[in-house]
Amino acid sequence: MKPDNPFIGRSVAVTGKLENYTRDRIKARLLEIGAKPVSKVSGKTDYLIVGARPGNKLLKALTLKITTLTERDFEDMVG
Repeated sequence: MKPDNPFIGRSVAVTGKLENYTRDRIKARLLEIGAKPVSKVSGKTDYLIVGARPGNKLLKALTLKITTLTERDFEDMVG
């Protein structure tokens, strides 16, 4: 994990099917890096990780101007 971890204390939601993570595994990974996994996108959500075939969470995140990340972006940021 990078020392300048941008996920510490941040709320992170996930939408779509991820390539390298199950839902349980991404939740566990987020907790490991100090993030707060959330199931819904709201104005309090900091990041949305977007996989294949994303649902309505993506539209809501775009409307709320929430930072969206691909799975690769997430992995690169975590280190």
